[in-house]
Amino acid sequence: MKFKRGDPIEVFDMGPGFLGSFYDGNIISRVGKETYIVIFRTLLEADQSGLLRDSVKADKIRSKPADVLVSGFDLGEKVDVFANDGWWAGRIISKKVFVSGFDLGLFLSFGRIISKIGETEYLVHFDSTNQDIIYPFTDICVHRDWDAANEVWLYSRN
Repeated sequence: MKFKRGDPIEVFDMGPGFLGSFYDGNIISRVGKETYIVIFRTLLEADQSGLLRDSVKADKIRSKPADVLVSGFDLGEKVDVFANDGWWAGRIISKKVFVSGFDLGLFLSFGRIISKIGETEYLVHFDSTNQDIIYPFTDICVHRDWDAANEVWLYSRN
């Protein structure tokens, strides 16, 4: 896939410790046949002086998918969660809804007292780290798979 300056993209497979994650960015320029200079939207330079700019091989870049608006997620659904400056693939394993200050669903093993009227939180399991972590609805999006051979996004809510 060929990209041009300013194209919104995602960079994935950034090495050990980043399995199952991807990071939003934009193309700055092309360097040679197989490499692009990317500016990341959430990662900073080591000295914190500004957004990280880095050279990235073309096979680690994919187009940014269109947003998919949803009102909630189902148990067992594969999702992407925004955490640690990037998006991480996981699966919904529990749901907690707060209505008028009353907790309608419990994460029994967490012992957290939260008063977030009208909000929904989800317990997400990450296979890459074997962790279960609670996230608000606003930090979760529908998972899509990238078909690199055909350069298209595949969308399935299961």
